[in-house]
Amino acid sequence: MGAMTACASAVLLTLAVASGIQATPPSGTLAYAAPAAWHTRPAASSMRVAEFVIPRAAGDSEDAELVVYYFGAGAGTVDANVNRWIGQIRQPDGSSTKDTANRSTRTINGLQVTLVDAAGTYVAEVRPGATEHFDKPGFRLRAAVVETPRGPYYIKMTGPAQTMGAANDDFAAFLGSLRYVP
Repeated sequence: MGAMTACASAVLLTLAVASGIQATPPSGTLAYAAPAAWHTRPAASSMRVAEFVIPRAAGDSEDAELVVYYFGAGAGTVDANVNRWIGQIRQPDGSSTKDTANRSTRTINGLQVTLVDAAGTYVAEVRPGATEHFDKPGFRLRAAVVETPRGPYYIKMTGPAQTMGAANDDFAAFLGSLRYVP
């Protein structure tokens, strides 16, 4: 497990979400401990709660990234999100990773977490709704839907397979630190 920095060891995220359906949305925060090797960067949009850069492993041409998203209500089912993520990775022959992606569900600190892990060519849209797609062979995607009383949070980590492999222990520590603070 990677070392945790003092300033990143108790990063608390507080979100204010207006809901037309529920008069008073449940209050609460998803909290986690970020590994010391990960660097924060400013969130690129209001739907991105946090962003991290995971330094590249020797021999890789770029860093990996991890983004924590929160959309409030209406972001689709767990299955719809998992299937979308799996669709963002293609095999070298262009086929889907549907049959090769690993999917699992577990409970972490009382939270149900659905995980997906897929490797191949990363072909997600460059921006949501864009017609241009990434074309990054040798990539890996690890993602999670974290179900909380406030609604689901989405965690997506992508990067070169070697860098992602080198970050396995840090990713496991990050997931293991997830907790909901009412």
